[in-house]
Amino acid sequence: MHSVVLTKGVPDFREGQVSFDEDGHLERGKTPTVMNPNDRHALRAALQTKVRRGGTVSLMSMGPPGYMEVLQEGMRDVYADDLYLLSDREMGAADTWATAMTVATGIQKLEEPPDLVFAGFKTADGETGHTGPQTEWCLDMPLVTHVISLDIDEEEGTLRAKRLVEGDVEEIETVEAPLPAFVVADPEFEPTYRRAEHRLKHKDLRETTQQRADEFGEYLDDDSDLDPTDWDRFTMWDHADLNLDPDYIGLDGSPTIVAGVDPIPKAPSEREATVVDPDDDAEMEGVVEELEPYAAGD
Repeated sequence: MHSVVLTKGVPDFREGQVSFDEDGHLERGKTPTVMNPNDRHALRAALQTKVRRGGTVSLMSMGPPGYMEVLQEGMRDVYADDLYLLSDREMGAADTWATAMTVATGIQKLEEPPDLVFAGFKTADGETGHTGPQTEWCLDMPLVTHVISLDIDEEEGTLRAKRLVEGDVEEIETVEAPLPAFVVADPEFEPTYRRAEHRLKHKDLRETTQQRADEFGEYLDDDSDLDPTDWDRFTMWDHADLNLDPDYIGLDGSPTIVAGVDPIPKAPSEREATVVDPDDDAEMEGVVEELEPYAAGD
């Protein structure tokens, strides 16, 4: 069983320092980057599959070299066996369509074709939710979205999943799809490990992958002379490696036109606060009286 998980770096909006150029494109080099939060649900779904059914997990992203740290973070979460980064300037400023074509080509180049491809619900920057389904369209796999639980029948070669109907938490349906399949995990996804052997395997995998991620971290250390591309579990491909025409990827291959961008306001540097002495009964009573309506649900 071979799974591929797609992940992406997104601006760390908590910093309040997101920068855009005059054309409305995000200047990622000037903005702190973290792993897309919704990708963690895809990571957990892939990890559950690995614990229950065995096999390997590959983690793939498209972005600048700085995304190697995002991949390292994802390796710890999904206990990935190897990492792939699709990266060069020709891929820059891609919209979801150009990204999907590039990522699908990367998946097709893998030596071992995947049985499952996992993607997050949407990214925290674009929030379109397009990249996963568009990648699936390029790969021509069955697509199951809004997945909240799943299991694999290897003998039958099928995926059985529960999914939210149109994202409605109140309406759930059970579906089956043949493998290979493409899964978009919903934020409501919760992995389950009911059997003791699965919990023990989860523990063992965690220990080995932590060592693996730490080993990769040595290659990412600014003071190290090691080249990350020399690490045997990391592969970086550019557009030439993927045999992609620059006219059809990156900005040139992106039909989306950014009409405008609303600036993200910075959090106030100073906030009004009332200092209360916890030993002053009168002051504490005032605090309780002020907060009591909220505690009651009013």
